[in-house]
Amino acid sequence: MARRKAQTSVATQETRQMRCAIYCRKSTSEGLEREFNSLDAQREAGEAYVLSQRHEGWVALPQIYHDGGFTGGNTDRPALQCLLADIDAGLVDVVIVYKIDRLSRSLVDFLGLMKRFDESNIALASVTQQIRTDSSMGRLMLNILAAFGEYERELIGERTKDKMGAARRKGKFVGGGLPLGYDLDAAPTGSKLHINPTEAAVVRELFQLYRRHQGLLPVVKEAARRGWRTKTWITRDGKVKAGGTLDRSNLHRLLTNVIYIGKVEYEEEIFDGEHEAIVEESLFNEVREILKGQARTKGVHGGNGHPDALLKSLLRCGHCGYAMIHGHTRKGTGSQYRYYTCTTSQKQGVDVCPTSTVPAAALEGFVVDQIRSMTTQPEMIRQVVTEAETVRATRVTVLQQDVTTLETHLLERQRAGQQLARVLQVEVTAAPNTIVLDQLQQLEREITETSQALVEVRQELKVLTARKVSVKEFRAALELFDPVWDVLYPVERARILRLLIEQIDLNTSTGKIGITFRPTGIAALHEEMTSAQQLAAPQIEEA
Repeated sequence: MARRKAQTSVATQETRQMRCAIYCRKSTSEGLEREFNSLDAQREAGEAYVLSQRHEGWVALPQIYHDGGFTGGNTDRPALQCLLADIDAGLVDVVIVYKIDRLSRSLVDFLGLMKRFDESNIALASVTQQIRTDSSMGRLMLNILAAFGEYERELIGERTKDKMGAARRKGKFVGGGLPLGYDLDAAPTGSKLHINPTEAAVVRELFQLYRRHQGLLPVVKEAARRGWRTKTWITRDGKVKAGGTLDRSNLHRLLTNVIYIGKVEYEEEIFDGEHEAIVEESLFNEVREILKGQARTKGVHGGNGHPDALLKSLLRCGHCGYAMIHGHTRKGTGSQYRYYTCTTSQKQGVDVCPTSTVPAAALEGFVVDQIRSMTTQPEMIRQVVTEAETVRATRVTVLQQDVTTLETHLLERQRAGQQLARVLQVEVTAAPNTIVLDQLQQLEREITETSQALVEVRQELKVLTARKVSVKEFRAALELFDPVWDVLYPVERARILRLLIEQIDLNTSTGKIGITFRPTGIAALHEEMTSAQQLAAPQIEEA
């Protein structure tokens, strides 16, 4: 009889055996190389706690669930994912943690994990907080502690941001990816940027090239030909961050980075920096204005506020290649005189560029007459269409390459961001890792910019691929050009010319004018002129 009771007691204990998985986490990788580290200490405390509950049938599982160097702000942790997989497989009954925030420091993630635990009938216990989820009071305290954990994490982020903001307002470099042209001089009093002469020469040349070509793509091609790449630098923990290909996205970022004029930017405010400038502020501002003018989102141009400046942004000096800008002045009688002048000649004198001032009305009239005259010149129409189709096909190839480059760059930035997120320090007891945080913020900005650039390039590629150049459409558009042009407003005329023309090269020495038509302009012109004819039909009839 006694033996039967003993057997019954053993069977009861076996059915009540609770398999305990001990989960351990440390936000940083610092100290993990030691023989006995923080994760080992958490594991040892968890095993002791399980042993104290052996009367309830608790048994520690031998599997190691250690996440070293991973933040608690998300659930993207290998050991945690392994633990969740074992829970789904029915191999775990209780999860043991040293503190609740070892499991998660995000309230949303914590509640999601608790829901998953409840669905699998899994209990959660904390070694140091004496809280278990097998009671309503324990679950309430868990939620309160999780909320405080998230509050502490956000508080650290705010303090770190404030600290970085204060440093930037003083002009200090607070970390992140090193810009091309500078090295980091790490001193006991703090880090400071100093100029790398070799790289600084490359940066200056990039600014000069963009001012000369006034386009990102030509500069990118020239940089690739010369073998120029983005900055290669070494992190404080000795990791090498190799430079990559200089593409349109990071070139635009370089050309707009105020660090090159000896300043720092924080939340759209500019402050004087501790470091020396590489580029003259006048050159930087000139490049910035050109970039604004070349922006895809720009509206219809006037011309220094003048609505009749039909060729603004289209006209280039045939001698130096720079843009020709529109201007006007008043004569003695009060009448207005409009003209186009070369920016180089205007800023540096005729000794640098001999291009003289050209009357605006005469030049604009000549360009319009050239377009009108093509209706009677079939051979010229075919030549223009052939050239435009060649430009279109070449542009499609370039854009396809740009898509591949941007996709690769975006993937690299996303992977780098994931890696930085894992090592970002969020411990309450440790000093915030401002360098890693700044790197992560910089990567997020790069990802946003690259994604936007990729959307724009894909859209342009889609338009170019769909709009093949047609002789029939061009001829039809030209036939509508003459009657519709005279009834259009100046702003509408400027828009029509920008739809059709890519660039106008004027050489005042030879008197030659070259017109380059847009590859998509012919089809766009046909659509625009057809629409304009319908709107202007009553005015045309009256005329």
